[in-house]
Order: sequence, then C-alpha cells, then structure tokens
Amino acid sequence: MSVRRLAKEQPASFEFSKETMDKAQWWIKKYPESRRQSAVIPILWLVQKQEGWVSEPSLRAVGELLGMAYIRVLEVATFYTMFQLTPVGTAALIQVCGTTQCMLRGSNDLMRVCREKIGPKDELSADGRFTWQEIECIGACSNAPVAQINDLYYEDLTPENMAQIIDDFAAGKTPKPGSYVGRHTSEPQGGARTLTDPALYDGSAAKKIKKLPNSEPVAEKAPV
Repeated sequence: MSVRRLAKEQPASFEFSKETMDKAQWWIKKYPESRRQSAVIPILWLVQKQEGWVSEPSLRAVGELLGMAYIRVLEVATFYTMFQLTPVGTAALIQVCGTTQCMLRGSNDLMRVCREKIGPKDELSADGRFTWQEIECIGACSNAPVAQINDLYYEDLTPENMAQIIDDFAAGKTPKPGSYVGRHTSEPQGGARTLTDPALYDGSAAKKIKKLPNSEPVAEKAPV
C-alpha cells in the first residue's frame, strides 16, 4: 500500500452539520459509553459525506467527539482507502477498477478516457468537479470492466459509454448505474441460463406445502 498523507492545504476549521451530528450521536448510542470510540469509522464516513473528504480539522473534531487522541483517528483515516484525504470532485469521484479481471476486459481504456477528459489520476480537475482514481477489486468481476462513481457501480463499460457518463455528470445529469449491456445483476450476458422457472425462487412452490396435524409438512401431489 502506498503512503497516504493528508492534503498540504487544509481548511481553517470544521463543524459538524446538524444532520451529521444527529447521525453521529445515533452511531455512538449503539455502543457502551466506554466503547464510544468504536463509532469512529461510521462517523468519519459521515464527515466525508458532508464535506466530500476528511480534513485535519475534521479528524480532530471526531477525536474530540469520541474522546480519542488525534493520532488514533489519523491512523484509521490513513489506513482505510475509502477515506479521501484530499478534496475530490464535486460532481463525480470516479474510481476505475484496475485489477486483473477488469484490466483484461478493458479498464485501461476506461482510464485513458478519464485521463483525456479529466486530467491526471488522483488530482482534482481544473474546474474542481471531477477526480478519478485507479482502485483495486471492488467485487463485481463478472461485470467487468467496472467503475464506482460516487456511491454507485457502473458495469460492463466501454470507452464510449464512459465518455458519455462523464459528459452527463458535467451537464448536471445523473447517469443510470448498473450494467451497460442490460444484464440483470450478475447473470450471463444475454439472460439467465439457470433458475429460469420463477417458481424455483419466487416462493410460489412453498405455498403448495400443506401441514397435516402432528406431522411434518407434506408437499401436495403435483397435477399429472
């Protein structure tokens, strides 16, 4: 893992919004008072949702809220790569998976599009609206190549639809997440090939089970 450091330029201060503080208190109440520090990860995530990233003043504020030494909060924030230590794009944070499966399916071409339309990876775009990163496996290998954009997955991507997605975000739109070849979840491209009878999974077969008095459930005889 590469060394992760806080941004050189930091805001002068940080304040929890009312909504963030309410949610933070909800998390804190999940733990015994002596274990309130266990809420550090969800509260750091709330801070990131509020600000877009976690700054040094915000880490200190989290430490004060939880009764933690600043260095302990810093250790958590720098260890988990889901926490952004520098400002990211206000329109979209694009995280392209570069692990083997996605690489073999064309993730390098997706990164090329990001580089051409946004700029160098891990850097804020000139207009402050976009950041793109190369990340490790995000667990959607069957739908490779994949990118996580903000909180959602965009799957089965090509350079063409990646470029369109970036253009849509730039225009203030919200491109649809999910597969861009029309597949449902992780089924094979072209449609499911197993469990094609809905009765196998929709619960209708269970309705045909009847229980006799003082006995185990018995399936009704199927019609001939």
